[in-house]
Amino acid sequence: MAIREGLSTSFETRVEEAAQSSRNAYDKLFLFKLLIAIITIISAIMVVWQLFETNRSVPLLAAMIVIFVLSAVLSMRLLLDPESIRAHQSDLMLRLSRQVFECLTGGLDEAAAQKICELLLPTTDAVAVAICDSEKMLGFTSDSPALNRDAAKSIKNDEELKFQTADEMVIIENVPSSAFRGNRLIKAAVFVPLRLSDNSVGSLRFYYSSARKISSLQKSIAEGLGQLISTQIAAQALEEQTKLATTMELKALQNQINPHFLFNTINTIASLIRTDPMKARELLREFAVFYRRTLEDSDGLILLSREAEQTVRYFQFELARFGADRLELILDEEEGVQDMLVPPFLIQPLVENAVRHAMPSEGKLTIVLSAWVEGTYLKIRVADNGVGMSQETCDNIMHPESSTGMGIAVKNVHDRIIGYFGPQSGMDVQSKLGEGTQVTLSLSLSEIERYV
Repeated sequence: MAIREGLSTSFETRVEEAAQSSRNAYDKLFLFKLLIAIITIISAIMVVWQLFETNRSVPLLAAMIVIFVLSAVLSMRLLLDPESIRAHQSDLMLRLSRQVFECLTGGLDEAAAQKICELLLPTTDAVAVAICDSEKMLGFTSDSPALNRDAAKSIKNDEELKFQTADEMVIIENVPSSAFRGNRLIKAAVFVPLRLSDNSVGSLRFYYSSARKISSLQKSIAEGLGQLISTQIAAQALEEQTKLATTMELKALQNQINPHFLFNTINTIASLIRTDPMKARELLREFAVFYRRTLEDSDGLILLSREAEQTVRYFQFELARFGADRLELILDEEEGVQDMLVPPFLIQPLVENAVRHAMPSEGKLTIVLSAWVEGTYLKIRVADNGVGMSQETCDNIMHPESSTGMGIAVKNVHDRIIGYFGPQSGMDVQSKLGEGTQVTLSLSLSEIERYV
């Protein structure tokens, strides 16, 4: 979804960049260690060979002994070097973070929670890992057959009740023997809150066979992973809010359909009843279908062909009003784009704006609706040969006060594109006074495919 281009995508990018940087550093360190190990082994073999050689070379033996001692000391230093250990741990944690993030791309449900628990258990000294929401256990795994999901659900004590409103990590050093139905394998636990804004929405739980195993490293791992999961929960919530806002915005727009268009269409149909009853009948039927489709296409995405069909249906009313000598709509769609998904109410507002604002005082207004694939984008363009706009008006067209009439205009179309397909998608408006205007929409194909 689009919000992945915001919080969750930027977070994923940072994790990936950090993981790549750590991986490169760790790979270089590993190659250096490997080289030292090879030198140590070769020098050891040479020393042994020289010791058993009857015609040994004393200088060569001495040199090999020196090389062996130096390389062995260096190898031990590298193995025990805190920086080396930290580099290894950082590489493991960043790889783990990446895997956890991939599990959470669809939200924190039972399947994702179970996968995360299975990923986390081997990286800690815990004997069991669980993830819970505010109501139930979502995932649980253990390295002991004596522990199962039902046993983990049974833990009830004052510390856990206290945890429900805690803002910080809670460490339980003495888990009651009754907590796991008499199983004494669990003697300590770490509960990390999973937060959304300031509210606790669940917990990441690590169970230990001894409180001594809850080291500062274990605490850091637990806290870091809790923050990682909380971040993705926040991203998911923000995504849902954005989707809801986009839907509500569209519904509000549908309730603001220009009354002038409504009255003008009714008047046109009324006048045709006297002059061309069959045409009036046809328009009245199309008018009913038009409004029914407007109300139906309020949720999710629709096929581009359906949006184009609705736009053509709208244009028929304007054509009946102004006449074929004043208006023309030309469709130029590339083969294959008709089945692509787009937000509803995307093209019609642009065509309507052209009819309302670009109509010259004399001559015909020709509007060309084009759709094609260009690189990694679906391009949709509404171009007219009308009166055009000044550069200042064109630059300010995205401002809320520039929207008139139906109140949807260019800004709303732009905002809904971003809401669905992210900031890499967008709109370009070009116009010249007396020459016309063209509005080009660029929709990311990779984001469109997410909805398929």
